[in-house]
Amino acid sequence: MWMANGWKDYEVLEADGGEKLERWGDYFLVRPDPQVIWQTGRKDKRWKSANGHYTRSSKGGGSWEFHNLPETWDITYTANGRALTFRLKPFSFKHTGLFPEQAANWDWFSELIANANRPVKVLNLFAYTGGATLAALAAGAQVTHVDASKGMVAWARENAALSGLADRPARWLVDDCTKFAQREIRRGSTYDAIILDPPSYGRGPKGELWKLEETIYPLLLLLAELLSDEPLFFLLNSYTTGLQSGVLTYMLKETLRKKKPRCVEGGELGLPVSGTDLVLPCGCAGRVVF
Repeated sequence: MWMANGWKDYEVLEADGGEKLERWGDYFLVRPDPQVIWQTGRKDKRWKSANGHYTRSSKGGGSWEFHNLPETWDITYTANGRALTFRLKPFSFKHTGLFPEQAANWDWFSELIANANRPVKVLNLFAYTGGATLAALAAGAQVTHVDASKGMVAWARENAALSGLADRPARWLVDDCTKFAQREIRRGSTYDAIILDPPSYGRGPKGELWKLEETIYPLLLLLAELLSDEPLFFLLNSYTTGLQSGVLTYMLKETLRKKKPRCVEGGELGLPVSGTDLVLPCGCAGRVVF
């Protein structure tokens, strides 16, 4: 398991009965987690005094209840010796604008970029609020950041500015990721590294339907054509139950075979639970090094 154990501003305090108690900087949130199927009891008193609690509705969706929680606040993570700053805001379906388990991937590819000893062009698709983009920029890469949501791209640019990375070489694009990849192939563009963090379901800027199981393999075939002659790495994330690490590894080996990768591996991402030897699983990833 790949552990995101480098956080100072974030921690999972306890997990019980379908929920997890988290510390985000100075604030405490309770959020649902479908993988927490155990009933071990709630020893931490902060379950009852959390600043935010997201409760699922039996009709679908859910809602937040807040207690002395600001509308936004910032936390930091140190990647490759540089502090990255993220602005948080609780919004639809329990999210805060950051997936802290992804720090395990940031650390992995930041080292690859920093040790490449050459310019590295990174394509970050479904790039959300820019965690991976910031880590890649801080490591010295040039990044093309693509997401279908105008609001998410604006949020990512704000995070870059907060992190002192606004002047780094980045393109911030609002676009359908598949259509963007198709156009880049026609233009003859290539990238040394690709980061792919697709949602299970979603829609593009013009309402295009995205369902991961049906679209991920054709997209990987497209992206194989976008890799340069000397690629560095490829990263694929999945929070979809049916796409576990073995499936990701199989697809990546098949679609990237012509690029002759040195290492293709899949694994779970995890967050340590404070004060215990337990780890909360948080999706999986496939990693390729060329």
